[in-house]
Parts: sequence; structure tokens; C-alpha cells
Amino acid sequence: MLVTIDGSGLDRAALLRVARGGAEVTLAPVVMARMQASRAVVERALEDGAAVYGVSTAVGVLKRVDVAAEAAAYSRAVLRTHRVAQGPMAPADLVRGTMLRLLNAYADGTTGVRPELALRLVQALNDGEVPVVRTLGSIGQADLAPMADLAMGLFADAHLAAGEGLALVSSNAFSTAWAALAIDDAERLLDTLAIAGSLSLEGLGANRSLFHPAIGDVRPYPGLVAALRRVGALLAGSWLLEPGAARSLQDPLVFRNLPHLLGAGLDALAFADAQLSVELNASQSNPIVVPGEPRPISVANFEILPLVTALDHLRIALASVVGASAERAVKLLEAPWTGLPTGLSVGGPSDPGLAYLGIAVQGLAAEARMLAAPVSFEVVSTSHAEGIEDRATMAPLAARRLAEQVEVGRRVAAIELAVAAQAVDLRGRLPLGEGTTLAHAIVRGYVPALEPGETVPDVEPLVERLARDLLPLLGDPP
Repeated sequence: MLVTIDGSGLDRAALLRVARGGAEVTLAPVVMARMQASRAVVERALEDGAAVYGVSTAVGVLKRVDVAAEAAAYSRAVLRTHRVAQGPMAPADLVRGTMLRLLNAYADGTTGVRPELALRLVQALNDGEVPVVRTLGSIGQADLAPMADLAMGLFADAHLAAGEGLALVSSNAFSTAWAALAIDDAERLLDTLAIAGSLSLEGLGANRSLFHPAIGDVRPYPGLVAALRRVGALLAGSWLLEPGAARSLQDPLVFRNLPHLLGAGLDALAFADAQLSVELNASQSNPIVVPGEPRPISVANFEILPLVTALDHLRIALASVVGASAERAVKLLEAPWTGLPTGLSVGGPSDPGLAYLGIAVQGLAAEARMLAAPVSFEVVSTSHAEGIEDRATMAPLAARRLAEQVEVGRRVAAIELAVAAQAVDLRGRLPLGEGTTLAHAIVRGYVPALEPGETVPDVEPLVERLARDLLPLLGDPP
């Protein structure tokens, strides 16, 4: 599917289609004229001898230096001097997402670059080019270092006009694209945790009152209402709905609060997604060209604290949802909670069964909690650049930690699913819910039931399956 870029209509779905789906891109018809008009403002300002940051002056602490006579050469120098990224290479989907976000910024005309730069990005995306971009070294007040990597990879042999070097690096496209990818993965993780938690309810023999729809009527958080619908749909037709099926009046909180926890995660996700939707189309450049203004104006649009704090919020919420998933798995492995053999063993009293998966899942949950620590209030040294550059959002770190937390959470979910499937098998109560029946079958396609004397089955194949999403196989809730 072709994705049309116009500078204002980019959304997460379109970015995913290009970044991960390989969709081709094109520019809307209005873009070329808009960019040409914007560039004309920059050229007139140069001709008039106006001081324009990064165009006729150097950047950062050197803003006092006039480079108008060598503006084009200085644009090239900006790329070289900012190429200080460190660490591992960014994956291809992140690089493609970054290119698309940068292209969208150029298409809105505020950066004042020539259309040639946008056309080069279109060519690179459609030809499948993936420049080497390193992931570390940005504090989030524009992703200068990784953007310099990208710029050198795409424009190493191209002519750059005045101000275009700064326009290539002074962007949060890298952080924004990373956030989009991580938020998309977080959405799938929450769906998976809803499925795992629902299967665990059947493994425990939980009280069905925990997903009564009246809960959402008296506590109308949108996420909670959605989670109640999801759990209810997954368990439709389950033996848990039969009178007297519940084994306890009130179950442990990680079971009883399942919709509330999932709901909090969904609300945090919705907030982060809303902030992302603004940032995908917002100006991130300095300076910017404003219609009607005679010259570009200096701004601080690289300050993306709204998105970064939303990512912090989402990680905090996810830590609780993932931690509860781990605790459900541990409790399902303990006889006092389930009435089933310790470790859900089938090999007799001396066989621990799956018991030691409890240690593994607790370690993973601890990592998820550590990754939840907020980063948006980090302060860098106020001495750098004579104290001018004294703010940091740590935007790339906020996105990277979300991506890492989702990866850890996916493993927690896989363990909960494997343990819950074993508990369901041992309990032997049928029918399972409409959704959990399918979920159980999927799990057993990747993680076999534990047999007497057998090694604990490897859940890694299921982890890989979860990365591709279980939800389409289970259908949407009513």
C-alpha cells in the first residue's frame, strides 16, 4: 500500500506500514510548491544579510560566528561535527521510521530545505536503503548524533545548501520513530497479557465476578471498560460461568484485579498514543519558516517532553501489568492456591514440574520494573556549550526502555501462558472460553504439555510467536 506524505497526516499505522511492512511512499502534490516557497524565504534572508541561526551563523555555542560567506560548506561541516553516535546499530525498522518522520517534517515546509532533500528520502525509502545509524549518544534535545549518522549515510555525496546541515540533524525523528514502534509493540503486549490472564483464571478456577460488566459502569475508566469486554469475550462459554464454579469468594489480587490492571495499561497506552499522534506531525526543527514572516525564526521545537513523559507513564503502568502476570504464574505453580500438584507436576511428589519457571518469571518481572524508572527529568551538565544546552529529555532512552520492557514482558506472558495451559490441562474442566480455547491450542502448538520425567519445555518458540501477535486469531471483542 502506498503511503502519501503531506506534512500533517502521518499516523502510527502509516509509519508501521513503511517501517516494518516495506510500503512505498510518495509526496502529496502540494508538497513541492510548499517547500519551494519556504526555501525562498531562507534564500531572501541570506540575500538581505539577516542573522539566521544555523543558516548564516554557526550553531550551538558558536552561534556568534558568521558563516554566511561559506554557508553551504558549513552545512556539510555540521554533519561531520555532530557525528558522535555510539553503540549498536539501529534495526532497519527504526531507521526507516526515522527517515519517514524526517520526510514528513520536510513536507510541511517549516524547515526551509529544498525539495531535493525530500525527494532523496523518498528514493531511499522506496529503494530499501538502510543507512548505518548508531543508537546511543542523544539526550533528546534533537537527536543530533543518530541524525548525523543518517544524514551522512544518505547525503554524503549530495550538495547541501545553507541551513540544510542543521535541518538534517536538528530533529527528534529518531526518538519519535522509536516511540511509535515501541508503542505499537506495547499495544500487542497488552492484548497478549489479557489472553494470558484469562487463561490463568481458568487454570485457577477464579471467581467470575471479577469481570462483571457492572464494574465498568461504576468505575468508568475507558481502559477498564475495554478490559472487561476483552476478558468477558475471551471467557464467553467457559465453565467458569457455571453456578458454583468459583473455588474462592475472593481470589488473590493479581487475578481479581486483572481487568483493572489491564485497564490502567490501556489508558496509559492511549495517552502515549495521543501524544505520539501530535509529535508525528509537529515541527521539531530550529529555526522554522513561518508563512508571512520575512525570515526564519529561532525556536525550541526539539523539546518533546510531552511525548517522553507519556512514555515514562506507559512504562510505569506496564511494570504493574507485567508484574501481575508473573505473580499469577507463580501462584499457579503453588498447590495452596490451586489445589493442583506443586509445580503442576505430573511426575509424582519428588518432581518439581514447572516450579522453577517461577524463578525465571520473577527475574524477568524485576527487570520490567527496573526499566520503568522515569528518565524525562534527567538533567545534563549545565557547563556544556557555556551553559546554553542545559536541558535533556532523554527521549531516545525513554523509547528504548519501553521497547526493552515490552521484550521482557513478552517473555513473562509466554511463561504465564505455558503455566496456565498446564494448569488448565491438570484441572480438566471444560469447556474453556471461546477465546481461551483458541489460546490454549496456540500455546500447545509451541509449548508441549509437560510429561513425566521430561525437561521443562522451552517457551522461546512461543515468545517468537507472541512477537507476531495472538490477537487476530482470537477475534475482536463484541
